[in-house]
Amino acid sequence: MKQLIVLLTLCFAAVTCQASTSANNATQKGYTETQYPIVLVHGLFGFDSLAGFDYFYGIPQELSKSGANVYVAQISATNSSELRGEQLLLQVEEVLAVTGAEKVNLIGHSHGGPTARYVASVAPQYVASVTSIGGVNKGSTVADIMRGTIPEGSLPEGIAVKLAGGLTTLIGLLSGGSDLPQDPLASLEALTTAGSLAFNQKYPEGIPTSDCGDGDWVADNGVYYYSWTGTSNYTNILDPIDPAMLILGFAFDEPNDGLVGQCSSHLGKVIRDDYKMNHLDEINGLLGIHHLFETDPKTLYRQHANRLQLQGL
Repeated sequence: MKQLIVLLTLCFAAVTCQASTSANNATQKGYTETQYPIVLVHGLFGFDSLAGFDYFYGIPQELSKSGANVYVAQISATNSSELRGEQLLLQVEEVLAVTGAEKVNLIGHSHGGPTARYVASVAPQYVASVTSIGGVNKGSTVADIMRGTIPEGSLPEGIAVKLAGGLTTLIGLLSGGSDLPQDPLASLEALTTAGSLAFNQKYPEGIPTSDCGDGDWVADNGVYYYSWTGTSNYTNILDPIDPAMLILGFAFDEPNDGLVGQCSSHLGKVIRDDYKMNHLDEINGLLGIHHLFETDPKTLYRQHANRLQLQGL
């Protein structure tokens, strides 16, 4: 009789423990499960998916598999920050309508940084956070050189515009965004130091007031701002893009990722500004080739999603 009572007690305890564990598992958040959807925003000459390859290579899938609700914006590959921002705003409204969420977390790379900032500035009620990765927040020396080297209205400018137009047309056809307006000169102007500073005067949230400091983590509009970047150019001998990043890096007089200077990338709370990554490594390109002794780029996005989760975003 005592043995029977003990056996029944153990069985009851086991069932109760299993039920409790199941309940905890049902309510436990995934590592990347944020309160609000994540929207990834591509940069110059960017796309959502091109001939089967993601701009943010493998990153949406990496975020989704542990709970994140992720969307990838498709906006003009080349155009002004404001026009790209208006396109992004329409897509944010679509995400909110589909998901029923009140806000989104915007994560922009390169020109995607100012693009996301525009949306947060004009429609802060829709944005919980903006994260800038290798963002052109105070201009790019490469854009300055191109704008200064190629005189307005000149034959070289016309040739450059034609070449850029051909590239964006190809991107549009392969990505399904061929109906989007393209303007290479508008994007070039937006990414110069002068263009960026003029943009910052209109949309200042998160921008550091010092040359190379942090900006407001939470701006007056209630939006949280974050940033990170790499400051290496040649990171993997197997990456055929790295030699170009190395050459472009010589244009700067400060650490840089090949296209954006370290200080220009700062926005809001600077998570880190010295990863062994170049501009393409920051989005896990080319095809995931990156520095062997640096954190996997996909891991950075996972960690940041968890950071947003813990912040209640």
